[in-house]
Amino acid sequence: MKKLISVTVLIMVVLVILLSGCAGATTTATFAPTTTQTQRPTHTTTATTTRPPTTITGTIGLSVGGAKDVNNFRENIQNNYLPLPTDITYEGLFYDYYFDTGMPQESRKLYNPSYSFAVTRDPLSHQTEYYMSVGLNSGLKEEDFARKKLNLAIVLDVSGSMSEEYNQYYYDNLGHQRDILAEEGIMHRTKIESATNAVADIISQLNDDDRLAIVTFNSDASVFRSMKAVRYEEMDDLVDDILDLRAGGNTNMSAGIEKGTKELRNVYRSDSYEYENRIIFLTDAQPNTGDLSASGMMGMVRKNAESHIYTTFIGIGVDFNSQLIDEITKVKGANYYSVHSPREFGERVNEEFEYMVTPLIFNVRLNFESNGWRIEKVFGSPEADQSTGELMKINTLFPSKSVGGETKGGLVLLKLRKTSSRPGEEVYLRVSYEDRNGRNDVSEQIIVLESQSPEYFDNSGIRKGILLTRYAALIKNWLADEYQYVHQSKPWQPSVREDTGITIPAESFLSQWERQSLPLKVYDQYKPIFREFSRYFEEEMYATDDNNLDQELEVLDILSR
Repeated sequence: MKKLISVTVLIMVVLVILLSGCAGATTTATFAPTTTQTQRPTHTTTATTTRPPTTITGTIGLSVGGAKDVNNFRENIQNNYLPLPTDITYEGLFYDYYFDTGMPQESRKLYNPSYSFAVTRDPLSHQTEYYMSVGLNSGLKEEDFARKKLNLAIVLDVSGSMSEEYNQYYYDNLGHQRDILAEEGIMHRTKIESATNAVADIISQLNDDDRLAIVTFNSDASVFRSMKAVRYEEMDDLVDDILDLRAGGNTNMSAGIEKGTKELRNVYRSDSYEYENRIIFLTDAQPNTGDLSASGMMGMVRKNAESHIYTTFIGIGVDFNSQLIDEITKVKGANYYSVHSPREFGERVNEEFEYMVTPLIFNVRLNFESNGWRIEKVFGSPEADQSTGELMKINTLFPSKSVGGETKGGLVLLKLRKTSSRPGEEVYLRVSYEDRNGRNDVSEQIIVLESQSPEYFDNSGIRKGILLTRYAALIKNWLADEYQYVHQSKPWQPSVREDTGITIPAESFLSQWERQSLPLKVYDQYKPIFREFSRYFEEEMYATDDNNLDQELEVLDILSR
């Protein structure tokens, strides 16, 4: 009898293994819009270790629009300038790192969201906080991804401020000069030189069937090269002419956008299944003539987006004015990058150009319904301020690199508030979105959140997202305090305190676009806060096993001195 039981158990084990192998098989299929999937995974908090990373490979990831780096923030710190609060954004910081998104299984859907949960204490106040990450996954195979043909208008700022050296402030009489590019063997490079080299790198990525126009602007705008197919141009001669450009005059950004739009208006009605329309705008974002309002320039960018003409901003120099561009790039299809150095930007263009100019998904809406939980705040999307306790909005998702089951910038983080003391409250999640060809799709899931014991993280991705969110929020609080109180000599208390922890600051914008430098200063009350947070940050860096986070530790070290 015991032998019979043993044989039966052995047969059952073999069947389970065989069935598991079948379930893990990979299938290929086309996307099926308007399908609905409902699952009931349960998250518990009975462990304090992270789950192993997912191993799904061969698909692209996704990332949100808006800022694609925080290079301008770091460069200002390194050069002893005080950054603007808008120099560091959550989505820009996220895009510097790879995240385990918790993608549970293969999917044929263009957007396949995944959800991870965490319970953790604020490192300063030690108050318990709850988070959920939304993984930005796609079932689109990397080998099947290709950008469309491009109708591209490059709009280049050649105004006087672009004649300044890359690491100086144009409107700054002090001229705190440092040769930050010395490691590349480049001394005293001007912003216009960096910008024209960036244009040359972009042009090198174009194909014969792409169409290209180039517009330059200072006090006014002019067409440097009218719109036509790349095959009809001697590209080497064109690049030589671009590299010879010199800067001077005022900065009329609105004229540049308007002229670039006119070049695209002649071709933007091309078959949208075949062509993508984009303006790439290179500037230090310091307009001093023309339409100076954010609403005016943003109005043009928004009107273009309604006609499927999207905009990429590339910021040049340490005095790049992010507060203007940050507002504009909340528009559908928009993103922005900063030139950290010509060499590094060239490498980035070579790796990411197809992703940079190819929005894949628009109008993402996450409905969050629960009797026991509500959304308190959203991080990692430029539209975060528009989110409510029941809804998360993302205007645009771009393709992103995915390596070893982790995606560059591949999550949005939700801070949750527990509204019920009952355990195991269900959350209904419904995601709707539109692909770049106008087709709609929907995904639905029901999950159960158990929240009993900090420190719990479903995976290293949400843990890293929380760490970077706290870091950015702390920096924003410090910068807001420095600008609003210290430099105005007003009585104040730091926004970050031991009793409240790291609160989320309200976004604020200065009144002028022309940016003058302020010396880097950390008020004495913030230095011990930075030192304490630095210890927490280092522990979490080792816990998430990402040594790239060391660049943030270097910033914290500077601010702690």
